[in-house]
Amino acid sequence: MGSSYSRSYSPNSGQGGSCNENRGTISRMESTNNYVESVVCQENDLKDNEMKVFDIGEDGKVLVVKQKGEFSAIGTKCTHYGAPLINGALGDGRLRCPWHGACFNLKTGDIEDFPGFDSLPCYQVTVTDKGEVKVRAKISDLKTNKRIKDMGVVSPCEGSVVVIVGGGPSGATCAESLRSEGFKGRITVIAKEPHLPYDRIKVSKIGTVTDIEKLQARSQKYYDDANIEIMKGVEATKIEPNDKLVHLNNGNKLRYSALYLATGSKPRVPDIPGIDLKNIFTVRNYEDSINILTTLGSNQDKDVVVLGLRFIGLESAASCNEKAKSITVVGKQKAPLEQIFGPEIGRSLQKLFEDKGVKFQFETTITKCNGEDGVIKSVELTNGTVLPADMLILGVGTTFNTEFVKDSGLKLEANGAVSVNDKLETNIQNIYAGGDIAHAPVAAYDNKQMTIGHVGLSQYHGRVAALNILKKETSLQTVPFFWTMLFGKSIRYAGCGRAASTLIDGNVDDLKFVIFFFDETDKVIAMASCMRDPIVAQFAEFLHQGKSLYKKDLKDDRFAWTKSIN
Repeated sequence: MGSSYSRSYSPNSGQGGSCNENRGTISRMESTNNYVESVVCQENDLKDNEMKVFDIGEDGKVLVVKQKGEFSAIGTKCTHYGAPLINGALGDGRLRCPWHGACFNLKTGDIEDFPGFDSLPCYQVTVTDKGEVKVRAKISDLKTNKRIKDMGVVSPCEGSVVVIVGGGPSGATCAESLRSEGFKGRITVIAKEPHLPYDRIKVSKIGTVTDIEKLQARSQKYYDDANIEIMKGVEATKIEPNDKLVHLNNGNKLRYSALYLATGSKPRVPDIPGIDLKNIFTVRNYEDSINILTTLGSNQDKDVVVLGLRFIGLESAASCNEKAKSITVVGKQKAPLEQIFGPEIGRSLQKLFEDKGVKFQFETTITKCNGEDGVIKSVELTNGTVLPADMLILGVGTTFNTEFVKDSGLKLEANGAVSVNDKLETNIQNIYAGGDIAHAPVAAYDNKQMTIGHVGLSQYHGRVAALNILKKETSLQTVPFFWTMLFGKSIRYAGCGRAASTLIDGNVDDLKFVIFFFDETDKVIAMASCMRDPIVAQFAEFLHQGKSLYKKDLKDDRFAWTKSIN
């Protein structure tokens, strides 16, 4: 393609033909795949560390990035929820989604940090001696904007066996990563739920009854083709490290070469009178969301009480609000999400909810649930208030699903989390742990160990565990990235640690702000924003590169540091 002096930068090239100079775009059938090739821009149309979206003929759009004098062309939207990547944070050789922090390699399109399962399509780029930037793409990739990583030869063979205990995002990502990185042995995933791995993050955000198939990450055919065995509706009850055995609740035992534990957590249920009445719900899995929506109905005749002022409680309240007669959120704090975002943002979130008709009871909790005929009818609070309650939704934290390993010799923290090193290996060789249950080093927190429950991090753990199981030694470079969506307002947060002070840029009352969180040394340990993308994604990339930011660096220009991430 092009002249003999043309320079080709990106993969997925295939065999090219001569370009029709009059049309500028050619389409053809090659190996039964339909491709398009087009001059999308001139070499000087992009400055270094700049990216732009261009049409590729009439078949779609590509995101072209120029970095270190070279061009890359990738899909335009994040494969997770479709965020426009042109608004993302351009790092060194990769691009971070502005919404939820997923990261993609510029040269391959591969997903390197999460959430999400699919990689981006990556297109061939050629620069001719005339300075024309040509992109060649498969038309089907332009339409789907997603790519599943090649699993290679996946015929089962004798030898190594990896058992993954946990059918959530972490376990699923570990299984996929093992295959895509070349593992040819047996992979068995033990899934407690009767479903294939699915997008659990939507459970507290589902506004209507949704088929489980729409939430599943992959089809059964995908796992069959990849020779990944998913044992649904099965639990591990014991592990024997000396014999390398996992005991299952169906009486079977599985022998493993390497074991990955990603059993996640379960909702905490407070020990109060009446808590076993009907129409009291936790929010963790698909069945929880369907049961809540079915009980709520569509007649707006249910008084709903939500216990908990953090993510799960608030997201549940927002999702149920339009279908409820009334929603009251109860919690011990003085404002919603106050412990995470501080009192100023908490008060603005309170107003956002109250404007939608949601009521609050602060600095109190439930002491008793009252019922009739076995069904909840009201709740009593420590402040003496009695609230009508046809439904009660619990969002008061979680406990770890690690009881089955307590006699295994694994090192556990007092709260039941599994202690691991920077490669996610436990104190027992060839046993790894990740996701919610992992007490793991966090790079953005000076590699101190923490337990963090969030889908993006759990998937990242799955990938890192897979690489280390394959002896492709990979250390954690964790940068926590959280988000929530409340009545159409998205708040993002990157970093971790308890803040000693804060600095707000913008208008918190209008929920359009950036907030900097400082430790005792005035180091910026975290950042949150609303309606100010992609600043939090940029800060996450800044931390990923091992850089530090202090209050004094914000004096003249609070955002000058963003220019240093690429």
